[in-house]
Amino acid sequence: MATPPEPQTGVIHDIGYRSYAGPRLGRSYATRSLFTQSLRAAYGLGRSGKSKVLPMLLLGAMVLPAAVMIAVAVMTGLTKYPVDYPVYLTSFGLFPQIFIASQAPVLMSRDLRHHIVPLYFSRPITRGDYVRAKTAAMTCAVLLMMVLPLLVMWLGALLAGLPFGDNTTHLLYGLTAAVLYSVLYSALALLIAAATPRRGFGVAAIMGMLVISSVIANIVLGLNGAYRPEPVESAMWGAALSPATLVSALVNQLFGLTGDGMVHAPGGLGVAVFAAEIVALAAGSYALLLRRYRNV
Repeated sequence: MATPPEPQTGVIHDIGYRSYAGPRLGRSYATRSLFTQSLRAAYGLGRSGKSKVLPMLLLGAMVLPAAVMIAVAVMTGLTKYPVDYPVYLTSFGLFPQIFIASQAPVLMSRDLRHHIVPLYFSRPITRGDYVRAKTAAMTCAVLLMMVLPLLVMWLGALLAGLPFGDNTTHLLYGLTAAVLYSVLYSALALLIAAATPRRGFGVAAIMGMLVISSVIANIVLGLNGAYRPEPVESAMWGAALSPATLVSALVNQLFGLTGDGMVHAPGGLGVAVFAAEIVALAAGSYALLLRRYRNV
């Protein structure tokens, strides 16, 4: 015997759904919001307390030597800092490298791992906007880490009565170096981070690229006589093997910061080649990053 059909009990409720009728802020607003959110994320702002520990420790480690140097200059009556502004970034360059290796995957890999990148593109922003916002945020985050200790040094020099003109000029040298480091590091690191959804792989690959290339460059420089009391000029070409030595050598040569153990670009040709290499690496990495997100 056939079972009689059960009576329909479903009810349609009118919950008052209406389409959004407020102002639509558009593509530029969405891009700026993505930039701001990414910049905050680089320092763990708006995230858990654990996410803030490493970036804040690295920022503090970058600023602390500058504060110590100011105290030494005041107590001993120095007329100039023992470490110049651009050289400070070279001497403590490991901290920004660790920062970008740890935080570039935060900006790129998480979106890939959780498959939320297509959600961004369902909004007005384009793939180009996404890459621009992430690149600008990472560059500004690294720039902040490098510029802050330089400004502390400059303010400390004013308070300590060190020559204003000389310190301001060398501050500008340091700011130039900070911009070059930030742009080059960010372009390379984001390209690597976007290649894998796994954060650990991204951190290891970026750190390996920055540190291993620097070690190789310094070995080549040392073996060819760049660190001798009378350095071999042709040995300075070895600085082109690493992003870190590439920028420091270019800045040292541009601003005449030569001395014992300081690597510099070999002459006018070296300046042109090193500058072209920085532009090619940064622009090429950015173009490859755009290409990477065409298929996401």
